[in-house]
Amino acid sequence: MVEAFEQDFARYCNTKYCVGVSSGTDALRFAIIASGVKKNNIVVTAPNTFIATTEAITQAGAIPDFVDIDERTCNMDPEKLREYLETECDVNDKTGKLINRKLKKPVSAVIPVHLYGQMADMDSILEFAGKYNIIVIEDACQAHGAQYHSKRSGKWERSGSMGLVAAFSFYPGKNLGACGEAGAVTTNNEEMANKIKMLRDHGQLQKYYHEIQGYNGRLDAIQAGILKVKLKHLDHWIAKRRQVAEWYNESLRKVDDIITPFEIDSCKSVYHLYVIRTSLRDELKKHLVSNGVGIGLHYPIPLHKQKAYKHQRFSSNGYPITEKVAEEILSLPIFPGLSEEKVSIVSQLILDLIRSRAKVI
Repeated sequence: MVEAFEQDFARYCNTKYCVGVSSGTDALRFAIIASGVKKNNIVVTAPNTFIATTEAITQAGAIPDFVDIDERTCNMDPEKLREYLETECDVNDKTGKLINRKLKKPVSAVIPVHLYGQMADMDSILEFAGKYNIIVIEDACQAHGAQYHSKRSGKWERSGSMGLVAAFSFYPGKNLGACGEAGAVTTNNEEMANKIKMLRDHGQLQKYYHEIQGYNGRLDAIQAGILKVKLKHLDHWIAKRRQVAEWYNESLRKVDDIITPFEIDSCKSVYHLYVIRTSLRDELKKHLVSNGVGIGLHYPIPLHKQKAYKHQRFSSNGYPITEKVAEEILSLPIFPGLSEEKVSIVSQLILDLIRSRAKVI
């Protein structure tokens, strides 16, 4: 059953290989280890993601560092990545490795996070990373089925197919969710796939013959069976989510002090989350909750400000766009079965608050 789901999901992602694992965190951790990132190497990512991204980095023995985000998409800003690689790092003459000047450690990988269901600008990220021989690992845990039109290939590419390797989560709340924890790694590299198969199963490809020290990170067969059935419906559910997002957009895009999600022309978001921005975030949150609307904050505290990393050194003391956005974001309800009527109710509640504030002013 696991192998059957792996084949189906690899086909869906347009990759040669898929390896099922026990969670999205394991998927990312195994991807980092298998890609050859060494202990105390730097892995660059964005600071406005769930902590699992950086946990995977540190648990693999590497060091997380950040570049700021694009304010429109909330994904990694490729220009900030370029500046980081070109102005904050030097190439070691002897080894050819890129060394971060402040942290004095080699930079070996970058993890763009396809946040909220929209892929990062992969062409630019791959270009800048390729210039310095940096590995690109996709964190696609929120982006099952998302698409990106690549100028490099001249076609639409699926999330999980553009980096050396990619990580997916099938946590129940994801667009493709299991009935518990589950994850997968996708890649077009056979060697990578085999390494991850060993890592997930105590370092063995053949029972009791352990090539390396591995982990207990296998995908349960029952979760694979559930995912195999649900995968057939994913594109339909994505279309429903995109419809819900459009209903919200129609109601909210012209409302003062509300910024609706920005979808770039080269992307087809799967809207894992529908995240607006407003200076009235806390007041609006309270207003919606008091009227029975469930909301979320993804994510209120950037990773560089988390207590868990208070002793961690980063190349920058702050990431202004991330910090600004973190104070304004609010996730509205979105799921395939959400009706236009319910979207209208939520939108009207938002409009009511905005108008009441305008009268007070």
